[in-house]
Amino acid sequence: MDINDLRTVITVLLFVVFIGIVWWAYSDRRKQAYDEAARIPLDEDSPLIPKAASATQGNEKQEEKTS
Repeated sequence: MDINDLRTVITVLLFVVFIGIVWWAYSDRRKQAYDEAARIPLDEDSPLIPKAASATQGNEKQEEKTS
């Protein structure tokens, strides 16, 4: 067995692993989890506060404490 045979075996083995991962990822058992994950950006649990507004609010709170 020379180095080329070893390279061939490793290539085939990695290809089989790749196909297995793709099969697992696209299996029907994973569909519900992926659908839930796809809905996360569309769910409105809490409104986003811009950084500028939150920094202004933080300064106002500090001024109230010092007064």
